[in-house]
Amino acid sequence: MNKKAFLIVLLYTFCPSVFGQDNSWPLQKCIAEAMKNSIEIKLQQLSVKKAQKEHNSLVNQMLPSVSFTGNQSYNFGSTIDPSTNGRVSSNIQNDNFYLNAQMNLIDFKAFATAQKTKIDIEKSKAQLAVIENEYQLQILESYYQALFTQELLKIQKEQFKNSQFNLDRVQKEVSIGSKPKSDLYDMQLSFAQEEMKIMETEQLSVLQKTQLFQLMNVENISVAEVVLDNFIGTNNLAETTAISNPKIKFAELNYQSSQKETKLERANNLPSLTTYYGFSTFYYKPLNQPDVIVDNFNKQISDNKNHQVGIQLNVPVFNGFRNNKRVSATKIESEKSKFVIEQEKLKVKNQIDIENQNKNNYAQLYAKLQQMKTFAEASFRTSQAKFTSGTIDAVVFSAVKNQWLSTEYDLLKNELQQQYIALKISLIQGNVL
Repeated sequence: MNKKAFLIVLLYTFCPSVFGQDNSWPLQKCIAEAMKNSIEIKLQQLSVKKAQKEHNSLVNQMLPSVSFTGNQSYNFGSTIDPSTNGRVSSNIQNDNFYLNAQMNLIDFKAFATAQKTKIDIEKSKAQLAVIENEYQLQILESYYQALFTQELLKIQKEQFKNSQFNLDRVQKEVSIGSKPKSDLYDMQLSFAQEEMKIMETEQLSVLQKTQLFQLMNVENISVAEVVLDNFIGTNNLAETTAISNPKIKFAELNYQSSQKETKLERANNLPSLTTYYGFSTFYYKPLNQPDVIVDNFNKQISDNKNHQVGIQLNVPVFNGFRNNKRVSATKIESEKSKFVIEQEKLKVKNQIDIENQNKNNYAQLYAKLQQMKTFAEASFRTSQAKFTSGTIDAVVFSAVKNQWLSTEYDLLKNELQQQYIALKISLIQGNVL
């Protein structure tokens, strides 16, 4: 073997991860991948950017607006001569140019609009946080459902080795005549039933992992080879009674926005002060009258200049009470938004209380499940000895073995359920996993 071939073999032996894909998927990796691929989150991120672009600061709104207008017209028959403002019977070409600038000095509506659009940005960000929080809860639930089945499959396969050993031993004992064929039939039936359960669990595991990766929008993954991490540390989760659920924050911002909407409608009843500046000039030329002499274009544009500066005060007097009705409607909407805050707080509190009760229930059951597992293991060992000596038949032995399998899985599932609830409470409270 040459040196290059030896190095390749060495890399394959000690560094399989260099050439193979890592099939381990911890919860944090799943959540990070899901957050990166979520279309709904990407859409809301664009909504945040849109709200930021739509926001104009008060200074920006108070800046003057400037416009330039130019038009060219042809008048035929009885028209106004721009040079004399007198009516003449002639055809005239007329070019007009206008430059207008306008700036609000006092505009209460601009104040209210700037404040409202600023809150709209925060609302859009809060909505993004709500979507992210709910999506993480979905990933968490789907992950643990798949994890439960994965761990059950491990236990079943581990105990299946014992079934294979006992079946082989009974076959040998039957062949030498030390056990009746009925025991072999019972063991074959039990063995086939375990094979069926393992097959069903494998199918369910693949289905649940497929659903998980579909929820994450991850493709080109061999889900049958994926291994989910069954140990997720929850000791680093902050124990806090403070609730910062994004749904509550969104409701609070929605209430603030409704208050600004009321101010915005009230601003329609308040006066506004505007200053403006206008500049205009024109050029004219009689058509089909070669004997009429007019100044050239540049001279007329220079001679016909006009400037206008002014201040305009607009005071609303009467609008048929229409605006007052809109103000009253926004007040009602604001009160509704205030109740929504209390409603969201109550929903989150109730949800956390239920999950804490579930957490306490699982913690109380844990010690009893440990005890049951100990008893089941002891019962299985003694039953194995009795079955080997022929004291009990295969049916009784299979029942004892199934009890051991059930208690072992119940204990493991209890541990995973406590992990799941701790992470779920952390997400509901608004903490970071």
